[in-house]
Amino acid sequence: MQVAWKQMRVIVALLVTANLSATYAQSTVSAVSPGTGATAPARVNLQQCIDIAQQNNLQIRQGRLTIANSELQLQQARLNQLPTAVFQGNQSLNGGRSINPQSNEFVQQTINSSSFQLNSSATLYNGGVLRSTVRQNEIALQAGQQELNATQNNVSLTVAQNYLNVLTGTEQLAVAQRQADVTRAQLDRTQRLVNAGSAPEANLFELRATLASNELEIVNAQNTLDLAKVALLQAMNVSINQDFDVEPITVPDPGLDPYTASVQQLYDVASVSLPEIKGADLRVKSANLGVQVAKGGLYPTLSLNGNLSTIYSSAASTAIPNGQSTQQTIGFITDPVTGTQIPINTSAPGYDRTGISYGTQLRNNFSQSVSLFLRVPIFQGNLSRNRITTAKIQQQNAELTALNTRLTLRQQIETAYTQVKAGANRYRATQVQVASLEKAFQVAESRLNAGAINATDYSIAKTNLDRARASLVQAKYDYVFRTKILDFYQNKPLSFN
Repeated sequence: MQVAWKQMRVIVALLVTANLSATYAQSTVSAVSPGTGATAPARVNLQQCIDIAQQNNLQIRQGRLTIANSELQLQQARLNQLPTAVFQGNQSLNGGRSINPQSNEFVQQTINSSSFQLNSSATLYNGGVLRSTVRQNEIALQAGQQELNATQNNVSLTVAQNYLNVLTGTEQLAVAQRQADVTRAQLDRTQRLVNAGSAPEANLFELRATLASNELEIVNAQNTLDLAKVALLQAMNVSINQDFDVEPITVPDPGLDPYTASVQQLYDVASVSLPEIKGADLRVKSANLGVQVAKGGLYPTLSLNGNLSTIYSSAASTAIPNGQSTQQTIGFITDPVTGTQIPINTSAPGYDRTGISYGTQLRNNFSQSVSLFLRVPIFQGNLSRNRITTAKIQQQNAELTALNTRLTLRQQIETAYTQVKAGANRYRATQVQVASLEKAFQVAESRLNAGAINATDYSIAKTNLDRARASLVQAKYDYVFRTKILDFYQNKPLSFN
């Protein structure tokens, strides 16, 4: 069931092609949120249904958020290659016994101090981690975009499949109504014959029973159509609209010529065109780069660092001569006669202490430094090795996912190819059946009118014809769309012409 469902992804392309010349309904298509009670326009074509579904589908919204997140990660990975710069400022007020940041001495006073630093660092070498990370994020973004395309295709597929079910249900309802019309006409004719005494009254009972069966088929067909419309509206994520209807698509009788492309040819084209395959391959490339990023942890890291700094302190001061002098004892000598100590004095100029201005301190204390920083990993609890092993496991998992995606694609193509052959045989056989039953019904109708058979035989002939016509409608749609699936795998323009 899942394989068959996936194979129908191409229906959207087929139906869109058929609607290229159709005029959009005058109602404006707008996005609606689920649960708001909004309804779709009263009459829409396939493209409008797809547009509404694309706007409302939650998986597509999540996919777009994933793309936005991947874009941010890529932008950050590119910015990580640029140098970093950090400015730091500090303002403090200390009381009591404090250290003067200007002289680094203990003082007993309240000190107001400031410090400023500007640090910059640039990575010169880190084993190619930054460069590989940028490339990995670029490929991851491309993979996410392909996966979003695949999600959009699946959403369009679901809408197209339900749109097809509505068209099929509409055709089946029309067939049932035509069948009932034929029975009513025959009932009226038989009533006149019975009134004239040319036919037994039992024929009326048989035809009335046949008409009741036809009316039941109409009810069943209408129920099937209503359920198909509900499924389509739910695929569009809008509320149920009882007056909702879709524009018909004219599907001509298909040709039954053998399909020219082989399974291998279909696979060769599809394996390079479908977004699922592209996304899986890109995930493998991203995983390969993830291994390179992990290996970068084994290499040294070399960075260039720069620093600018300055400080200010309210305790900082400078000495200014005041024009006065003071006597200072610098030593003593011993009197050789008396043995007393005689002081030796000198005159020293006097100074006054004054504070240093804020700007002057910042200029005087301004310092610069440049350094190279080398970090060599020696032992980190085997952390880098384990990261490499994890990255390799992710790489192998991505490769297996890509192989499984291709295997699923081949199986889908093989199934679709076989189903096309089966659909052609079924459509051909149903055509022959309908043609034979139409002739049989014409004979039965003529014989009933001539009184040669009873109404039971007539009803059997009509029921067989009605069922065959309904089967022919289903076989026709089934074969045409399965053929277009193979066209999709060949990347051909899809058209009914």
